[in-house]
Amino acid sequence: MMKNERQGNMRTVKWGVLGTAYIFERDTAEGMKQAENCELYAIAGRSMEKAEMFREKYGFQKAYGCYEELLADPQVEAVYIPLPNTMHYEWTIKALRAKKHVLCEKPIAPTAVQAQEMFRTAAQEGVFLMEAFAYQHSPYIDAVRGEIEKGTIGNVRYIEAALITSDYAESNIRMRRETLGGSTYDLGVYCSSLILSMLGKEPERLQAVSTFSKEGVDLYTTVLMEYEGGVRANIDCGMVLATEKNAALDRFQIHGDRGSVEAVQFGFNVPGELSYRVRTFEGAEELKTVSVPQNYRLEVEQLGRCITDGETPKVSEDFSLANARTIDRILESIGY
Repeated sequence: MMKNERQGNMRTVKWGVLGTAYIFERDTAEGMKQAENCELYAIAGRSMEKAEMFREKYGFQKAYGCYEELLADPQVEAVYIPLPNTMHYEWTIKALRAKKHVLCEKPIAPTAVQAQEMFRTAAQEGVFLMEAFAYQHSPYIDAVRGEIEKGTIGNVRYIEAALITSDYAESNIRMRRETLGGSTYDLGVYCSSLILSMLGKEPERLQAVSTFSKEGVDLYTTVLMEYEGGVRANIDCGMVLATEKNAALDRFQIHGDRGSVEAVQFGFNVPGELSYRVRTFEGAEELKTVSVPQNYRLEVEQLGRCITDGETPKVSEDFSLANARTIDRILESIGY
């Protein structure tokens, strides 16, 4: 069945994309093509040549040689911003002031103060702003959170989350301080947001330690966090595996006073048949499997429904600001 046939009476949202970033090519483009309420309307690049190439490759209706021209197009309803971390604040604010709804890649801003201003601007302009944590839309995450909420493992005592990837050539944007590279900004935000999603609160205290590249970028960071009631959490994030091999180690464990939940088949933003293991102190053990669609499709569709049907963004303002404040504290702790 063709996408247009599936849509039926569903209202689609005309999307514009600012930039021709790798994350769009690798992941979001496919999600937007799959999304039933998404219309690939416009693409803007730093050059018209690059924009035209993407227009033809992905089926956009229009191409623009600069970002301002796309934002000036009255047909564009929503904008996806996959630009480098240093450009999120500027271009999100510009898009919001052009009265476009915005899906901005993580981390939403370099600091929590800037993130707060972005959300304040969205409210003033009467449009939606959502941070692009695609995995937060996954039914797998909902299922794991559900285990905690229904008391399967009792009261949570400890959580650990890790995301370790290959390192990169020095020319890579992730390896440069001036573009806000480093493992905390690129990877740690996944771990901190996962823990926030499960606990629903920020740590009372945290300590972090990092190893740095000669350019001053944090290559590996460990964070210890303490919460009210004696709950503790640990984050490991790093770009230390075999160079440019696109390898990743994604994991988490959640331990309560009645049992535990552990990731078995899992990856941040990974679709497919994902599983986790539940163990209880009474000796029960169960492997549970969840079918997960393409995560980027899920986030695009969800923001689309916010626009057309009045849903509330699943990655909320409160969630993004809480996560941004935690990242601020981690960066302060490591002196970044």
